[in-house]
Amino acid sequence: MAEDNQYYVVRNKAVPDVLLKVVEAKRLLASERACSVQEATDRAGISRSSFYKYKDDIFPFHDNARGRTITFVMQMDDVPGLLSAVLKIIAEYNGNILTINQTIPINGVASLTLSIDVLPITGDTSSMLEGIEQLEGIHYLKILGRE
Repeated sequence: MAEDNQYYVVRNKAVPDVLLKVVEAKRLLASERACSVQEATDRAGISRSSFYKYKDDIFPFHDNARGRTITFVMQMDDVPGLLSAVLKIIAEYNGNILTINQTIPINGVASLTLSIDVLPITGDTSSMLEGIEQLEGIHYLKILGRE
């Protein structure tokens, strides 16, 4: 299971064509040049099922330049100190929290959405996210977007 949560940086030429087309479809949707997923996938030359299969797993790489943000959501147990542990890891990597929103826990589980400003002094963001994922009580972490 840990392998599903690892992050890699690969050169463009090593990425399968279908994944590059998913990125293109996401770009079309974000730029509002396509009004629907069907239109974006048609223009990118992939099926909707391929888009939905990979859309949460590939993002264009951005270097650690000021002004870049990462927004992610996670589900976590409602236990004292867990949110503090998440924030401590972000602080250790010199991430700057822009927004934070935690839902009211239901059945002992809460959702947390964070947006982090990646600064020039911010450490490796993949390692930061991996550290958060490995905390006991974190059910999953999913990157929603990078700008």
